[in-house]
Amino acid sequence: MTTLITAPPIDEVAPTARTVIRPGVLPAPGAKQWVPACPVSRLVPGRGVAVLLPGGGQAALFLLPNGMIYAVGNIDPYARAGVISRGLTGDRAGEPTVASPLLKQVFSLRTGAALDDPEVALPTYAVRVQHGLVRLGVPHP
Repeated sequence: MTTLITAPPIDEVAPTARTVIRPGVLPAPGAKQWVPACPVSRLVPGRGVAVLLPGGGQAALFLLPNGMIYAVGNIDPYARAGVISRGLTGDRAGEPTVASPLLKQVFSLRTGAALDDPEVALPTYAVRVQHGLVRLGVPHP
């Protein structure tokens, strides 16, 4: 079962002593709602965390060992299950990736594209870190 993380109140977020965190996806043009995801201190390099988004959507948040943070949709488009946050991170020819734990399809963490099927992609979310709290940029409803 995937554990969904909810953000603590802003005053409970302590600064972290980790290396500098660099968001992996730059915001796309357009108005965004910046949703609190979780404190950076809750992220473990190489492992994913599921985040509940407004409206009931889900994102999978990843901190890679190089300090980059990526957020993609958590629903596997092939299996239709919320499991991407449990996937294995890696890279393919320098492209940061996550492999679905169910059917093993590999997705780019930067673009969300399935690397072996150009017709399929995960949604991606802009990421920023403010005062030790990771925020995801989701389109306004």
